[in-house]
Amino acid sequence: MTQMEEIKSYVAKTAETAKALAREIWGYAELSYNETKSSAALIAALEKEGFTVESGIAGIPTAFKATFQNGTGKPVMGFLAEYDALDGLSQEAASPEKKPVCAGGSGHGCGHNLLGSGSFAAAVAVKEYLVQNNKNGTVAFFGCPAEEGAGSKQFIAREGYFDDVDFCYTWHPGTINEVSSNGSVAIMGANFIFDGIASHAGGAPHLGRSALDACELMNVGVNYLREHMIDQARIHYAYSDAGGTAPNVVQSHAVIKYEVRAPKVSQMQELFARVVDIARGAALMTGTEMKFDITMAFSDYVPNKTLAFVMDDCLKELGAPEWTNEDYDLARRFLYSYPKPTLQNIREDLESFFDNEEEVSKALLKPLDRVIHEYDPAKFKYQSGSTDVGDVGYATPTVEVNVATACLGCVGHSWQWTSFSGSEIGMKGMLRAAECMALSAVRTMDDEALIARAKEELKKKNGGKYVCPLPDYVKPPIGTY
Repeated sequence: MTQMEEIKSYVAKTAETAKALAREIWGYAELSYNETKSSAALIAALEKEGFTVESGIAGIPTAFKATFQNGTGKPVMGFLAEYDALDGLSQEAASPEKKPVCAGGSGHGCGHNLLGSGSFAAAVAVKEYLVQNNKNGTVAFFGCPAEEGAGSKQFIAREGYFDDVDFCYTWHPGTINEVSSNGSVAIMGANFIFDGIASHAGGAPHLGRSALDACELMNVGVNYLREHMIDQARIHYAYSDAGGTAPNVVQSHAVIKYEVRAPKVSQMQELFARVVDIARGAALMTGTEMKFDITMAFSDYVPNKTLAFVMDDCLKELGAPEWTNEDYDLARRFLYSYPKPTLQNIREDLESFFDNEEEVSKALLKPLDRVIHEYDPAKFKYQSGSTDVGDVGYATPTVEVNVATACLGCVGHSWQWTSFSGSEIGMKGMLRAAECMALSAVRTMDDEALIARAKEELKKKNGGKYVCPLPDYVKPPIGTY
């Protein structure tokens, strides 16, 4: 057997377990920091495979590290797992019509049930490779909750859990097959808390100091700021406490949440400081007191180019998932569940992935990605989303592969994505991702020069040490985010 055939055989051996695990976690659909059943299912499966598990790492009850060591234990190969769901996205599996399992319930609208279970299959495959070939190495599997919330990987990285990891491979469910050359932007979020003086809004308004007015003025100030920030930056807000529902009371307390995004951590921190200054100004204008509590921050994700070329080669060797005509038919029904304006946008987006209109039309007739889109670092750009994988990428050489688990153009964080995440289409993509991660790891582990180049590339990015974007005093906001 070739090395690729060997890895595929190990993934095939654990495929049914991984699929059952993905369906189990899909059924739990637990929200950020509440993934007790999902993390327990992964832990039980890993312990059955001989992994040693450390639970509750970095002060997060549903975070864990599972390790399997063979021989000297070097190198240490990391895999990342996520398993949190999204609120309001309950949906039956493999159903192209909107049919919630539980009205208003949660669902895996980003495919994290597949993400965690696919990483499990990859980790077990590499473990088998070490044992069967009498190779030195350690497989380190990180259970990372709350990616859709305030995150966990930055807290895990801050505690030093990635310090001895030589490299890390991960994946994310997608609509196309590629090691993306794109990055994701840094983000910081905080609660801005204003306190004033309550008073009768009709009888004695002059005695009141409105916390709600302070929030409103903060919004006005930030809106003016938007003209004077870089194009790639974003600022979002939402009220978490508007001070009550009585209009004849001057609101003495109000809380507004803000999140600031920018390509690089330094740009994000500078923009966040300007938002804080605006909040201070709003408090001064209204005679209120302001404090802010930072709740989350992610570093920007930039793929490690050295490892990206390895993973790209492995994905090309493996090829796209093997779809059937039944898969294509179901995917087409999902695609046409979108309204016409969305379909037009999907068609326009696909033009960047295919050479001509004819290829786009063919893709829309069989809307499951059948090709591998080549990694090209010259096309690097920041996309406007954020992920805590970025913090792992500042702590150890890291790269992520996307493998199709949903139809071309499927919109993330939607009921359609939840449905794909519980389908056979999703499972096929998950197992191909597991093969790609495992093959990439074994191709990397024996090449000391390659690992050294990946680490040197990281050193140029982080200056030789990971620095968490969160202040040391910020703890995981369990129950408060």
